[in-house]
Amino acid sequence: MKIRTATLADLAAVTAVEAACFPSAEAAKEEDFTARLRAYPDHFWLLEDENGTLVSFVNGLVTDEPILRDEMYADASFHNPQGAWQMIFGVNTLPAYRRQGLAGQVLRRVIEDAKAQGRSGCVLTCKAALVHYYETFGFVSEGLSASCHGGAVWYDMRLTF
Repeated sequence: MKIRTATLADLAAVTAVEAACFPSAEAAKEEDFTARLRAYPDHFWLLEDENGTLVSFVNGLVTDEPILRDEMYADASFHNPQGAWQMIFGVNTLPAYRRQGLAGQVLRRVIEDAKAQGRSGCVLTCKAALVHYYETFGFVSEGLSASCHGGAVWYDMRLTF
């Protein structure tokens, strides 16, 4: 397994993995990924298996805003390469590859890269069932989020370096 950053050539694979991982109301669409890949391909971390198949990925923009807002998902112009906070929009792993520690591998790489880039930390939102999972990486729950993305209930999570 290897982790690399993305290019626009990864658009179809990224879109397919996202669709397999999230309900349609929450999943980013191809046009969202097109804009993101054009604006910040180095903030897509892709994990491929030994055959080069994308099995897991994490993506998100960088900003000085400390809170992940719903508007950021659809508007890549929020990306500020010198921003303080690495936002994490999605932690995706194909269902057949789950429970093997793959998402954790990618997430640790995101954290490592964000630290190396001098960020203040990483921010994400998650559902209640995943709060404990992200806490194992050092994220701290800041409680219920203002997000209504996809009509779900979310919790704000922050990892400060």
